[in-house]
Amino acid sequence: MGGGGEADFMIHGVIKYHLFGQELWLTTTTVGLVIVTIVLLILAFAANRAIKRATDVPGTFQNIVELGVEMLEKMSGGILGKEAGRFANYIGTLFLFILFCNVSGLFGLRTVTADFGVTFLLGLVTFGIVQYQGIKNHGAGHFTGLFKPIPVLFPINLIGEFANPISISLRLFANMLSGVIIMGLWYGMMPILVKIGIPSVLHAYCDVFSGCIQTYVFCMLTMVYVNDKL
Repeated sequence: MGGGGEADFMIHGVIKYHLFGQELWLTTTTVGLVIVTIVLLILAFAANRAIKRATDVPGTFQNIVELGVEMLEKMSGGILGKEAGRFANYIGTLFLFILFCNVSGLFGLRTVTADFGVTFLLGLVTFGIVQYQGIKNHGAGHFTGLFKPIPVLFPINLIGEFANPISISLRLFANMLSGVIIMGLWYGMMPILVKIGIPSVLHAYCDVFSGCIQTYVFCMLTMVYVNDKL
């Protein structure tokens, strides 16, 4: 069976530059992050303008924005309860950022979250928020709690604290990378006749369905970890 070329699912350097004597690269991940950030900023300004100019007969875009806000309030309220308002902005921003990064492969970009450097940083931000809430709300109890229910469990509890950000970042990374690999293999190794039509089904699953599910899972786990420290 004749292939269409080599499979390509790697991160590539786009622009090389030097900083403090070190050779650095702007990669395809960097390009994707910049594009996603610009798109989100445009949507944020548009949503802000639509809400400020809201009328009794809302337009389509205003309805979408209001529906999104209601879904965010319901999702965060179901886990964080009365504290949901404090974290709604972060969870909403996190949800949109991960979602747009996950579906970026539909627009010719390499899926941004298929880079562990991105997902690990997202996990670290969540870890920082969780630890801050634990110290703020429990003080020294945040640390002494690691020795409960018995002191001998301290190593396991400590590993569990550090495992949380790693596990959620690896889950997101691995699921999105698998989609990138599948699509890379398909486009690189399949005959040209099966590159028409069939890839749309694969994209629908790997980018849209899996992307939405993983976005939801990451945000839900983030709220669960935060709620545990409230």
